[in-house]
Amino acid sequence: MRYFIIAGEASGDLHGSNLIRGLLKADKDAEIFFYGGDRMREAGGTLLSHYRNTAVMGYVEVVMRLGTVLGSLRRCRRDIRSLCPDMIILIDFPGFNMKMAKFARTLGIPVVYYISPKIWAWKRWRIKAIRRDVSRMYIILPFEKDFYDSYNFDTHYFGNPLVDEIDRYHRSAPSGVRLRESLGLDERPVISLFPGSRRDEVRRILPPMLSVIKYYPDYQFLIAASDSVASDLYQSIAGSYDVKPVFNRSYDLLALSEVAVVKSGTSTLEAALMNVPQIVCYKVSPISFLIGKMLIRGIRFVSLVNLLMDKQVVKELLQGQMKERNLVNEINSIITGGWKRHIMKNNYATISSMMCKPGVSDRVAGDIVKYGNSLQGVSTREEGRRSRSDGFSGNDSF
Repeated sequence: MRYFIIAGEASGDLHGSNLIRGLLKADKDAEIFFYGGDRMREAGGTLLSHYRNTAVMGYVEVVMRLGTVLGSLRRCRRDIRSLCPDMIILIDFPGFNMKMAKFARTLGIPVVYYISPKIWAWKRWRIKAIRRDVSRMYIILPFEKDFYDSYNFDTHYFGNPLVDEIDRYHRSAPSGVRLRESLGLDERPVISLFPGSRRDEVRRILPPMLSVIKYYPDYQFLIAASDSVASDLYQSIAGSYDVKPVFNRSYDLLALSEVAVVKSGTSTLEAALMNVPQIVCYKVSPISFLIGKMLIRGIRFVSLVNLLMDKQVVKELLQGQMKERNLVNEINSIITGGWKRHIMKNNYATISSMMCKPGVSDRVAGDIVKYGNSLQGVSTREEGRRSRSDGFSGNDSF
């Protein structure tokens, strides 16, 4: 089969890379084209557009880069028309991907959504579009099943794919001594800063994170940097601080860290699964935050760790709460000897048990291939592809 995968940020690139490996194992004739990143390119297939071209955080930020986003939408539609895939696989990134799901439906292409949009937190009205445009939905958080069941929409849970990546890392990771040598570190304990993988995130979140460095002279600080953000941005923000950006080695940083200060998102769950005590931070423009508060209903937490446990396991410092003194107080409570450290790790053990055993990505990929084969035979697929190709027009409106 021919697959067209769309992932829009670093976490989607990670999960997409493991899914591609699984698809190539389950479908020996697989042709894979994708919008994604470097990890997906390394796994196999053909990269059509890098996620750094479309990754934007916040309502105001989207408006400021609207031309870029709209251009990416038009280009993606053209690529889908040109390639005539048998199936489109969407990975999270709902602002972009829900538009692609609607477009695919008009062409008669089955849409598989891998990693559900977080509509249980906000924009619940999207369930109508999901039921209309999505053929099959895979969830990666156990509580999402109850949400979709309440709308009579069937979902499939095979575990969380982060366990695959972390299992792979632990099986091949060098020793702590070698890691320190490779990063040029001394013997002092490490506090790592995870400001996100988008430019807007780094601009807003990294400066308050850096403000705590002066309080911990006996520690060394590392920034989990992403190559989707220009290196000179890190340098311009962190130039006067005793801190080192480390690109694309987030698991190495977590493996060395006594504590992590983490932007809300996938990295919070990665830190938990790697047993690293953490503080969760989040900061967008005031207007974006206000709009978000108006849209979110019935959700007490923003971090995946707290949502999974339905209680505060890790401290969340949002917007104005993300201040120097609050950060220092929380770091003190979870560094070695801190009163929250042992409690947090006990809760992490419970979370790990929820995520299922390694092999998640292969199980999902196998089910996707089985589902695709159940829809139509090879000859029917080829007929459908020719029909769609013959019927495509040059209209790129949206």
